[in-house]
Amino acid sequence: MENGLLFRRLHHLHIKKLIFSIGILAAVLSLLHLFAFPYGNYLSIFPHDNVGSISSTNGSKPFSVNPKLTDSDSNLDQKIDSDHNLPSDDVGQLDDDLEMEESNLNLVSIFEPEKPVLVLGKNLSLVHDKEPKIEGSDISVTPISSVLRKRGGKAMSITQMNSLLLVNSANKKLKRPRLSSQRDRELQDAKFQILNAPIQRSISPVHASLFRNFSMFVRSYELMENKFKVYIYREGEKPIFHEPYTRGIYASEGWFMKLMERNKQFAVKDPKKAHMFYLPFSSVKLRNALNGSGFRSQKDLENHLKKYVDIIATKYRFWNKRGGADHFLVACHDWAPRSTRKIFENCTRALCNSNIAGGFKIGKDISLPVTYIRSSENPLKDIEKNPSPNKTILAFFAGGMHGYVRPILLHYWQNKKPDMKIVGPMPRDIEGKAKYREFMKASKYCICAKGYEVHTPRVVESIYYECVPVIISDNYVPPFFEIFDWESFALFVLEKDIPNLREILLSVSEDRYAMMKRRLKMVQRYFFWHKIPEKYDLFHMILHSVWYSRVFRVLKFEGAMTPRHS
Repeated sequence: MENGLLFRRLHHLHIKKLIFSIGILAAVLSLLHLFAFPYGNYLSIFPHDNVGSISSTNGSKPFSVNPKLTDSDSNLDQKIDSDHNLPSDDVGQLDDDLEMEESNLNLVSIFEPEKPVLVLGKNLSLVHDKEPKIEGSDISVTPISSVLRKRGGKAMSITQMNSLLLVNSANKKLKRPRLSSQRDRELQDAKFQILNAPIQRSISPVHASLFRNFSMFVRSYELMENKFKVYIYREGEKPIFHEPYTRGIYASEGWFMKLMERNKQFAVKDPKKAHMFYLPFSSVKLRNALNGSGFRSQKDLENHLKKYVDIIATKYRFWNKRGGADHFLVACHDWAPRSTRKIFENCTRALCNSNIAGGFKIGKDISLPVTYIRSSENPLKDIEKNPSPNKTILAFFAGGMHGYVRPILLHYWQNKKPDMKIVGPMPRDIEGKAKYREFMKASKYCICAKGYEVHTPRVVESIYYECVPVIISDNYVPPFFEIFDWESFALFVLEKDIPNLREILLSVSEDRYAMMKRRLKMVQRYFFWHKIPEKYDLFHMILHSVWYSRVFRVLKFEGAMTPRHS
């Protein structure tokens, strides 16, 4: 009997060991499955086909694209760069940044499905089972999905960016100071007034539809004009500091610096009266200092900025009060996101290279428009404000073969359809430039394809010529994203959907196109520079976005009332 009891105990013990072993095996298999089939491919240790696409600076080079990392659209500025000799952004870091933004959305999965979806804006999408074959071509081409997959990840759609803006606007808030100052109370009061803005009925519904909330924008702009004060640090030596760069494709940062430093309405001499502090350096001049002034690498440039911060943090108490969160910078060079990512982590950064996969933070950072300025004396030179009423071309693109997207665009659409004017670089003489502008004016849609980076001056140029922008640049956050409803006057096409581009454009109804074109005419005023700033021009719009970001990152102090409406 004792032997039987011992047998049963041993039997139960073996069963428990077996169950434990099975549990361990199941856990190991689950862990392996997690690594093999993650939501993203940056943790994957096994090949996996169900992967979306984002743009990145590394990866395969289709169609023998030159891989060197020069400035985007640098041929427009006639500048030969040597950026290819220096390290690009770390892809792992970019993926981590994008993953962090995705987690903020609290979605099951924000990634695109395996079948390509054509992102056309509001209530308009097409699904295709496979990529179209290219007729009449004997060129062997790697499938586009494969090319983009190898380049490093997934794309966040414009709809998902809209959701992220709402989440970040609610969550991203300034560090609470030990004691609230008068400036803090003024900002909190401004926030309350903006959230409770009276309904504006002074403009047409079509004009109001350009904005996410026109009433809030009007009230915020009025408060900015009446209350906003900025202190400009006098520290910093030229040419990197206090010397604006006012022509070429990076001129946005220079014109803002030039107009801000001579401004008397917003700039104050007493830093105690300031709501924000402007860091007046030129990312272009900083980049040009490389291989000169003792700078040999990007790290040297970052160290130069760090030394500057050390100077102002030692001399003034304002940087340390909030860790720089009430400071802002305006930078247009391609390298600006990397150069400022760590040092100015808490600052509001107005960046042309507004790549959400490269560290751009929606709700804190500001997307700066890329404006190609041809004259340092006249920022409106060569901008014709009367586009042709006859739009005979369906879509137009001309430009250098920078990056990997443009060669793909030309492969699929150059000389394929008579109404698709998709070509490489045009002559740079006076006649060629005039012809380029004529093509834009005569086109219904202007293709704004990314170069080496996500931004391009074509977006603003399209607005000038009332040519609906078609933005092909995954993870690009368009200018003044927190203010404008970009889907009301532009189309967003994922890079993987380039083969379906013409079908996308033809899917837009004539009524919708006419309304988008009408809105383009209305939105133009917000994208012009003037030597003497005018109401609602680019200088004021950039400054307003800085103000808006600051206001909506202020903690809610006790006693603040609940807003009546949004």
